[in-house]
Amino acid sequence: MMNRRLILTLLMMALAPVASAQTGLDIVTVADNAGGGQTYTLSIQILLLMTALTLLPAGLLMMTSFTRIIIVLAILRQALGTAQTPNSQVLIGLALFLTFFVMAPVLDQIFQGSVQPYLAEDITLNEAVQEAALPLREFMLAQTRENDITLFSDLSGTEVSSVNEVPFRLLVPAFVTSELKTAFQIGFLIFIPFLIIDLVVASVLMSMGMLMLSPLIISFPFKLMLFVMVDGWALIIGTLASSFYV
Repeated sequence: MMNRRLILTLLMMALAPVASAQTGLDIVTVADNAGGGQTYTLSIQILLLMTALTLLPAGLLMMTSFTRIIIVLAILRQALGTAQTPNSQVLIGLALFLTFFVMAPVLDQIFQGSVQPYLAEDITLNEAVQEAALPLREFMLAQTRENDITLFSDLSGTEVSSVNEVPFRLLVPAFVTSELKTAFQIGFLIFIPFLIIDLVVASVLMSMGMLMLSPLIISFPFKLMLFVMVDGWALIIGTLASSFYV
């Protein structure tokens, strides 16, 4: 159910320029309807749908909490010195499920305020997309730094009077930039205790004259022991999840 909600949400964001449509038989036909909108043929609808599907991975990466989570997990693996353990598939799977968990309140708002009324034919596709964009916009604005918004508004030459009026074409790159900065800040704090262990082990080995023995071999079990003793996985996952709603 959570996967279906996320897919429907991203499809609505990708189909924002498309008006309410009905099925047709001609290959390419665009007709004006009584309400002032336009009706597209079935072939055009399928083409737009398939095009939107190609944007789903980018939307999942750039408009959700996935970026911060996967970067922190990758830095954690590097700090532990476990090479490819856990492997990339495990980290990506964990990051995806954590993303669904973090985005659950946003997805519920979108599903109740946009998807359900649209499926019940109470609102048009354009109205559904506009309603779906509001919770996602609030989530992204809460995680985006104002200086990042200012940076991209200056680069594009767009004057933004308030953060609530930031267009999506500026909000998305500003959000990604803020997520990268936050992820590296968290990764830096994670890396410090493991770095201290490496330094202590290297100093002890050097003082004992054991220069031919790699400090990483000796420090690795100590880092694993420290990580297990502090219940590291629960601590990292809990910190990541709570960092989005502080």
